[in-house]
Amino acid sequence: MRSNVTMRDIANKLGVSSVTVSKALNDKDGVSEELKEKIKLLAEEMGYRFNTHAKSIKDGLSYNLGIVIPERFTGTTQSFYLQFYQMLTKILDGYHYSGILYILGQEDEDQLILPRIYNEKKVDGFIILGQIGNEYVKEIQKIDSPVIFLDFYTDQNEIDSVLTDNFFGGYEITNYLVENGHKKIAYVGNIYATSSIQDRFLGYYKSLLEHRIELRQDYIIYDRDERGKYIDIVFPDDMPTAFVCNNDEIAYNLINNLQKNGYQVPEDCSVVGFDNSIFAALTEPLLTTVEVNIKEMSKAAVKIIMEKLHNPNEKYGRTLINGKIIHRNSVKKLS
Repeated sequence: MRSNVTMRDIANKLGVSSVTVSKALNDKDGVSEELKEKIKLLAEEMGYRFNTHAKSIKDGLSYNLGIVIPERFTGTTQSFYLQFYQMLTKILDGYHYSGILYILGQEDEDQLILPRIYNEKKVDGFIILGQIGNEYVKEIQKIDSPVIFLDFYTDQNEIDSVLTDNFFGGYEITNYLVENGHKKIAYVGNIYATSSIQDRFLGYYKSLLEHRIELRQDYIIYDRDERGKYIDIVFPDDMPTAFVCNNDEIAYNLINNLQKNGYQVPEDCSVVGFDNSIFAALTEPLLTTVEVNIKEMSKAAVKIIMEKLHNPNEKYGRTLINGKIIHRNSVKKLS
């Protein structure tokens, strides 16, 4: 395999012009999607390396995107967002872009300090992965680069977002518990912490409403404060038969806590989660959960921001990606 494969080499192999190859590799109009895919596949097979340095000088672009994750989401939950980051960089590579990871410190977020990579003009746009505060959102709106929110949204509709259908996921997983005979179902999560937690709760609540099950205030159990710091989970006096957890890590913590207090899962209490992260495979028993489609969410986010690089005024709103229930062993069917 040659290391200095040129566009002309690819063109000669397919019997097309170098201009056609250039248009295809740069995702420009004038080439059918079928031929574009054929050219890209052959370029990859031949070991063609895109010269982003030369192109960046010509176009005035860095060919980098900033992937910003708030610091509070980089602790024990890092594995989930790391999966997102890895998928994003893989998809970006297909557009000849690189993803620069930037951890947004809590102090910088509080003081409304924009990422250094923006001030130093090292990136052409941003994917914000994980919920940021409303004041920081207003600061982000002022920048002159394309931005997309991934895995959350806010009331600032000017910024496009891609997220899993948290509402429907919460609704479906609660329906599953009801179908298995549960009526005393608690929700574990601070409903003021993030848009995702809130939407999952609203899906849970819709299921209760449809099945004429009372929403009990003592069955809304907080797992964290509003800055995302986990707190001790306090069980209600009247124990539920099932818990809907806002994510798998919380479900993992909850199951351990239940077992320490003498409760067996699922014999005494059923538990379900959300995300299908590594924690779903660490619980004993294995966790029934809603799988977040990281690949499709990442593909949608990258596609939108690439289109916004060429047309900054284009609006896409909120893009919802469906998840699905992964059935394991943490739910008991009540007679």
